[in-house]
Amino acid sequence: MQHQPPGTALVDLDDGVLAGRSADGDVRAFEVLIRRHTPLLRAYARRTLGSTDELDDVVQETFITAWDKLDALEDRAHVRAWMMRILSRKCLDRIRARRDHDDVTELEVAAPTDGAPERVAEARDREHAAELALASLPEAQRRCWVMKELLGYRYEEIAEELDVPLSTVRGLLSRARKNMISLMEGWR
Repeated sequence: MQHQPPGTALVDLDDGVLAGRSADGDVRAFEVLIRRHTPLLRAYARRTLGSTDELDDVVQETFITAWDKLDALEDRAHVRAWMMRILSRKCLDRIRARRDHDDVTELEVAAPTDGAPERVAEARDREHAAELALASLPEAQRRCWVMKELLGYRYEEIAEELDVPLSTVRGLLSRARKNMISLMEGWR
């Protein structure tokens, strides 16, 4: 286990040290991890869920799960990628639950400038179709696609975040793009 050098503030420690201290029950160290990674987790959840209604809940659930299972994490230096995987699974669970009772009013769709009702309805339908297409991708493809296309990650950052080779990221993104194009064909 890594130890903090004398005089080092918690906020200056790397994720591995903070995760180790958190696994040992240090709530303050875990609070630093929460503050450090909340913006990324919120951005990913917003893009994946397409709704802010569930956003805070799913991020909070992710941190609760992480706190409960942190002692099982073998490579604590990759705590951010591990939390992203937890979040991704929780977002997918939410999307699956929606399929039974989808509510188009939960979507945040920018209204067309002309404001015509048929244009608004078309924009909502297109957004809904994109959400369903994204949800139907295999998990690894969806995570790569969201990180690249919505969050603006570079290939190398995705590989590091997901702890996979760069070639795997390229393959997953290629398949995800082909699948999204195919699934959204009717909206071209």
